[in-house]
Amino acid sequence: MTTAVTSRPAPTEHAPYYGKYIALVTENDAIAALQSQLADALPLLRGIPESKGDHRYAPGKWTIKEVLGHLIDAERVFAYRALRFARHDETPLPGFDENIYVPAGNFGARSLAELIEEFEVVRKASLLLFRPLDAAAWNRAGVASDNLMSVRALAFVIAGHGRHHVELLKTRYL
Repeated sequence: MTTAVTSRPAPTEHAPYYGKYIALVTENDAIAALQSQLADALPLLRGIPESKGDHRYAPGKWTIKEVLGHLIDAERVFAYRALRFARHDETPLPGFDENIYVPAGNFGARSLAELIEEFEVVRKASLLLFRPLDAAAWNRAGVASDNLMSVRALAFVIAGHGRHHVELLKTRYL
C-alpha cells in the first residue's frame, strides 16, 4: 500500500531549524521528492572521479566522501526517528552531533563508489519505510532533540537535507 503525502508539514511539526531543509522541497509529496532526488543525485555522484573523493573546497571543510557519509548517517537517524514515531513510540530521542559522527565514520578510508552505493541503499530503505505508511502514521509525532517532529516532517527533512548537500557538492566541490 502506498500512501502519498499530499500536504507539507506545518511549522508546528518540526523545530524551526529544519524549516530551511523543508523549504527546499518543492513537491507536496515527500515520497516523490525522495525518489526524484535519488534519480537526480546518482548520475551526479557516479560522475565524480574516485580521485576527487578526498577533495575539500576549503581547509577544515568536509571532503566529498565525508559529505556523502554525513548524508547517509543523517538519513539513517531521521528515518529511525520516523520509524519510532510512526509505530507509536513516545520515548524522547536524543539529538546527534554530525561533527562527532563524521570523523568517527572514517569515510576517507572507503571508496567513493562504496559510499555512493550505500547512499542509494539507505535511500531505498527510507522509501520502503515511508511508502506503506497510512495517513495516521504520517501525522504521528514524537520528541527528538527536545523538539516535536512529525513523521511527515522527517520525510521532508530527509529530502531537503539531501537537496541541500547535493547542491553544495555541485556549487562548492565540483
